[in-house]
Amino acid sequence: MHITRYGSVCFTALSLLGLSLQAQDKKDLTFRQIFKGEATGLYQPLPNIKGWADDTHYIQYRTEGGASKAWKVDAATGKSEPYVTPPEGATVEVRNNDVFYTSPQGQQSQLTSDTAQERNPTLSPDGKYVAFTRGNDLYAVEINTKKEIRYTTDGSDVIYNGWASWVYYEEILGRASKYRAFWWSPDSRYIAYMRFDDSKVPVFPIYSEKGQHGYLENTRYPKAGDTNPAVKIGTVPVGGGATLWSDFNENEDQYFGAPFFTPEGRLWVQWMNRGQDNLKIYEIDPDTGKKKEIYDEKQKTWIDWYDAIPFLADGKGFILRSDKSGWAHLYWHNMDGTLKKQLTDGSWTVKDIRSIDNKQQLIYFTARKEASPRTDLYQVSLKTGAVTRLTFGDYMHSVDVSTNGSYFITTYSNLATPPRMALLNNKGKVIRELGNAKGNQFDQYNLATTRLQYYKTRDGLELPMTITMPLHMEQGKKYPILISIYGGPDAGSVYDTWKMSLTPQWWAEEGVIQVAIDNRSSGQLGKMGMNYIHRQLGKHEIEDYMDAANWLKSQPWTDTTKICMTGGSFGGYMTCMALTYGADVFTHGMANFAVTDWRLYDSHYTERYMDTPQENPEGYRITSPMTYADRYKGLIRIVHGTMDDNVHMQNSIQLVDKLENLNKHFEFMVYPGERHGWRSVKSLHSDNEAYRFIYRNLLERPFPESFTK
Repeated sequence: MHITRYGSVCFTALSLLGLSLQAQDKKDLTFRQIFKGEATGLYQPLPNIKGWADDTHYIQYRTEGGASKAWKVDAATGKSEPYVTPPEGATVEVRNNDVFYTSPQGQQSQLTSDTAQERNPTLSPDGKYVAFTRGNDLYAVEINTKKEIRYTTDGSDVIYNGWASWVYYEEILGRASKYRAFWWSPDSRYIAYMRFDDSKVPVFPIYSEKGQHGYLENTRYPKAGDTNPAVKIGTVPVGGGATLWSDFNENEDQYFGAPFFTPEGRLWVQWMNRGQDNLKIYEIDPDTGKKKEIYDEKQKTWIDWYDAIPFLADGKGFILRSDKSGWAHLYWHNMDGTLKKQLTDGSWTVKDIRSIDNKQQLIYFTARKEASPRTDLYQVSLKTGAVTRLTFGDYMHSVDVSTNGSYFITTYSNLATPPRMALLNNKGKVIRELGNAKGNQFDQYNLATTRLQYYKTRDGLELPMTITMPLHMEQGKKYPILISIYGGPDAGSVYDTWKMSLTPQWWAEEGVIQVAIDNRSSGQLGKMGMNYIHRQLGKHEIEDYMDAANWLKSQPWTDTTKICMTGGSFGGYMTCMALTYGADVFTHGMANFAVTDWRLYDSHYTERYMDTPQENPEGYRITSPMTYADRYKGLIRIVHGTMDDNVHMQNSIQLVDKLENLNKHFEFMVYPGERHGWRSVKSLHSDNEAYRFIYRNLLERPFPESFTK
């Protein structure tokens, strides 16, 4: 027994020595490799696959002779042939303020010729027309004849036809809409569009310092509790004529989501009350504009818009993804809106539907079921309700499913495994591996590893965080903590997936412990977790971060005098809360373009979680960092762009004013002319100043000259 134990100890010591020698044989990434793009050999590109030509052929782009060419690849055999028809088909674009059309064969023509700016040109499904907006009015042009059709005439600086009011662009239709608020019917016979009246929406002035006198950019921006735009939704025949307005009262306090079309071309409109706790879907009669209620959902907290309503073939109904149970699941409804069957259930989250096989009656969807920090692909049978996992292993899967779900391509990784790509069939069988991002020199480098760790909140919830430890740690030495977060509802940052960015490797080499934390509203606990924050947006979240940070502070490798949080937008708000509400836990912070009082942010986003300031004054008070500014005792760096039209610099200015009046020391940096975040020439300065803050305050070392060369 004694001899065996001794032998084991000797073997362990020799093993550790061998590992140490192996580590010494490896090299650290250099500054120029991390920040200047010098070759590393760490990675190689995965195949450039972009969608499916049909259910059994995927499209792969290959570079040949300096040009990128499309190939159609047979999923079953791997045989490929040139993809003759460009996957994009005909295209339209704006050049020099005019609309240009490119046919599928590559022939170009100019469709408009005037001095005004055309916006959002959009092809009709039949390829015969292009709709666009000009001067806040809606138009179309017939491609063959170049005949222009004007649908509206009352566009002005406060009336917008087919062009979204700011709050709709930002919060409802989304930035990807580029302000487009018109939609072609599937049969190209008419256009649905929204008309916005901003005349009663308060104006927010944004100051520009440019030129000798500067100027004001006035935006119709409804802050929490303010008057919203009045909205109408209607349809107009493609050939022109009167708009048929849907049967709603535009003066009611309400919202409209993006509309949908049934396979038969019927218009379905999403409606929500100002409180955002009641969502209805109406079908609009194409002859009268009268509305008929199809669906009605109520929740005690809030409801999110539907960004897709997949319809089944042959009028067999539609599928909704609702989180009304506390977890997002799939519900099968008849076309009249009655519930036919709940398809999934349990304490896990369905993400989205990727494909529907109407013949086999199978729905393919992604979900966070095996573990909340990972996503997998599943199928559910409409016949039996059986749910089958199709992806494999303990990986985060990003999937691209073929038209009817016969095959899918997954790009998969986890915190310890660089991305790989594989083709699978709808039984979950791997047909072939397509690529591996791991380069031929990957094993020659010392790379910091990231691990998943769970922490418990003060009220017993279990939530994840990731920790990247420093390279070359010294026993007994304590290291600073840098926590990078966003923190907004259903916007988590903790996933079991490989991080391709090399910047964290630099901080690992320099001796910084890097942490990402998810709070209860991040999506890890579904809508159930999000519901905690209703009417107190920010309070539970910062307390969760405090609980995670206190666990970190209890570890032997943590320098408890250097606990830094950084983030932008909602993450900037969380950072401000960390240095005020959480001042006994967090010592440093970098708050970028932060909200500092929810009364200063827009109506739709804020009221979804908080209701109006008139309805919930105490909630607004207890969630503002300015309420706790007297607790501030660490060091915060406040950063904002002067022309931020989303989170106005007013937020940072009011916090600065408060801290100055309390005679508190802090840092403040403005970026003239910049909007919400920036990737201009200023980004280099912004990054370097953040790095300088880390060196000065967390590492207590001079800022390396290499950053400024």
